[in-house]
Amino acid sequence: MPNANEDTPSALNQVQRRAVTELLRVAPVADDLACRFQEAGFRLALVGGSVRDALLGRLGNDLDFTTDARPQDILGIVRPWADSVWDVGIAFGTVGAQKSGYQIEITTYRSEAYDRTSRKPEVSYGDSIEDDLVRRDFTVNAMAVALPEKEFIDPHNGLEDLAAKVLRTPGTPEASFSDDPLRMMRAARFSAQLDFEVAPEVVRAMTEMSERIEIVSAERVRDELNKLLLSRHPRTGLALLVDSGLAARVLPELPALRLESDEHHRHKDVYEHSLTVLEQAIALESEGPDLVLRLAALLHDIGKPRTRRFEKDGRVSFHHHEVVGAKMTKKRMTALKYSNELVRDVSRLVELHLRFHGYGDGEWTDSAVRRYVRDAGPLLARLHKLTRSDCTTRNKRKAAALSRTYDGLEERIEQLQQQEQLDAIRPDLDGNEIQQILGIGPGPVIGKAYAHLLELRLEHGPMEHDDAVKALTEWWADQS
Repeated sequence: MPNANEDTPSALNQVQRRAVTELLRVAPVADDLACRFQEAGFRLALVGGSVRDALLGRLGNDLDFTTDARPQDILGIVRPWADSVWDVGIAFGTVGAQKSGYQIEITTYRSEAYDRTSRKPEVSYGDSIEDDLVRRDFTVNAMAVALPEKEFIDPHNGLEDLAAKVLRTPGTPEASFSDDPLRMMRAARFSAQLDFEVAPEVVRAMTEMSERIEIVSAERVRDELNKLLLSRHPRTGLALLVDSGLAARVLPELPALRLESDEHHRHKDVYEHSLTVLEQAIALESEGPDLVLRLAALLHDIGKPRTRRFEKDGRVSFHHHEVVGAKMTKKRMTALKYSNELVRDVSRLVELHLRFHGYGDGEWTDSAVRRYVRDAGPLLARLHKLTRSDCTTRNKRKAAALSRTYDGLEERIEQLQQQEQLDAIRPDLDGNEIQQILGIGPGPVIGKAYAHLLELRLEHGPMEHDDAVKALTEWWADQS
């Protein structure tokens, strides 16, 4: 999009043309809904992100509307019309619906504000769209299109800011962030999603008011962080969180990396290295944004500050930082209310991210390769990507050598996969067979026998049935 300062009329005309095209596409559903509100004596407008995305030429099937109708009135209008309706957000004035493949949210004109001790916004309803728009987070989200007449409403010059690719607040940023402190994180998120610059006065307010984020619930902070990480340019948003001081309050392990020298002196600090690893991991994604991989890439070295040691020869070491980092990852993600499954997977990747570096020039035994696969389990594909991303050396020869070595490991894994079904490694005897051979019932000893046979399987590969029985009976004799 052209810079508005260079050619504002041209830029504005361009975004307006895009909007017309997008709005014509959704008009059958939007206009039909608007006519129903009009017949009931209410007003309806497409609003916020939907208008912004229409102007950018990328309006999807998620449509946001605002209205002077109260939630119960919205339900009365929408229920006979929509394919399905849900009211989980009705306490906040929002009714959801699906119609002809469109996901629709309709919200009563409203305002949100926090007091100094509240973690949840207080909702009050308004009567004019102008009052609703002034309470929106940013000017590019404070535009509306009244329906069905298609009147463009832009009291805060959001169209100009959109053309200039700048994020500003409709009122003062201090008032906006006081109403909802999460908007400070949204500024970072939108800068990453849209590749927009955040206005200096907004950055200044974020920095001065960063402590206000602490009254926002962990769940809302987590959700905003996820949206940032899954955006097209997460590095931009993360840097803004760190520079403004917000990260020190919601993800303090990230800015802590800024002070730590990387042991290979490849970058000025581990913070820059971690952001580079994140970008390189994103480049390896093949099926869309992967939150598990991106979190692991961002957090893989957070154990370094706690494990830093200055050696006698002048080097800096971070022994076992992957183990410490895995524990720190689990603690931080738990505090941010991530699911147990996500916490488990990300912390496991952090714990395993250095394992490959013991591979050297490919001297691992088949047993070591089996253990690598077994320990990674279903995370193996992500571990491949994380390990490759962790190479940020500027020495092209060294980078090429590391890549070739990892190619070799993946080839060996593939060969063993074909021979032994590595992704389903199990002992050569199951629990029932163990009980039958030893002549005992269920109990702890069966688990010990199973673990012994699994160890043999990892060490030597598959065994014939008779060999497995012999190994089990010999072990049982030693136990006796």
